[in-house]
Amino acid sequence: MEIEHTHLSINGLSLHIAQIGKDELGTVMFLHGFPEIWYSWRHQMIAVAKAGYRAIAPDWRGYGLSDQPQDPQNAAWEDLIDDLLGILDAFSIPKVYFVGKDFGAFPAYQFAFLYPNRTCGVVSIGIPFAMPSPPFSWDSLPEGFYVKRWKEPGRAEADFGRFDVKRVVRTIYILFSKSEIPIAQENQEILDLADLSTPLPDWFTEEDLSVYASLYEKKGFTYPLQIPYRAEGKGSEHIADPRILVPVLLILGEKDYVIKIPGRAEIVKDGLMKKCVPDLEISYIPEGCHFVQEQFPDQVNELIVGFFKGHPVN
Repeated sequence: MEIEHTHLSINGLSLHIAQIGKDELGTVMFLHGFPEIWYSWRHQMIAVAKAGYRAIAPDWRGYGLSDQPQDPQNAAWEDLIDDLLGILDAFSIPKVYFVGKDFGAFPAYQFAFLYPNRTCGVVSIGIPFAMPSPPFSWDSLPEGFYVKRWKEPGRAEADFGRFDVKRVVRTIYILFSKSEIPIAQENQEILDLADLSTPLPDWFTEEDLSVYASLYEKKGFTYPLQIPYRAEGKGSEHIADPRILVPVLLILGEKDYVIKIPGRAEIVKDGLMKKCVPDLEISYIPEGCHFVQEQFPDQVNELIVGFFKGHPVN
């Protein structure tokens, strides 16, 4: 059983799709975050395929082996929803499970809200959901907070441009696998926060690093920085009652720095997410970091397959 690769023409772009398995029990679509690609789901794809599901993992537009739009400044979150619809229709898939991590969780939630009849369930890794806007603001964090820095056009490009692509990806994996929120001092850039002598995590090999680097060397980071960091909105700001009525599993790594961002933990602890997602399950992985699906693949695989089997396609 091997992962296969294809390209689909979706909304005027050629989108790369990795896939494996037969649709015996359903189809699972994996949605990556930044600076990831389909490859970040390699462990999960094989596991769900062995469990009887078809696994599909696209590279988002502008990422990996997918085409980059010609006008990155016009990137919009709504484009991602349209791409997901296009992929499902191209494969004639009536209904799907979503697994989203990092910013990939946002379109998974949004799709489930807009198209519940085409969504079997959602697994979110590291990203809780609550609308109206959750009770946090980037304004409560220092100027050196990485999101603020990377929202600024050209800032991250200049930071990354000081190094070769392999070094950039290595640094991001080292830095963002820690439990502290990446915040630079006034005289620092974000990549300066990582110690060059720090080895890669033992769950992320030099071979893994080379896969990422080979793709970013071709296309760079400009479009990927638009989504998630610079495109406005996530598509649900103006919805009066944005409840998600399909089953949702939230997997949280307790060492993920994201949980320390003001307001994020409160979404879960204060019951705000439960109000928006009535059919909610939450699982914690005690030592899990931001890349928990690569760090502890067996634990994550067991959770997601168990969730799917507990919520069969109907």
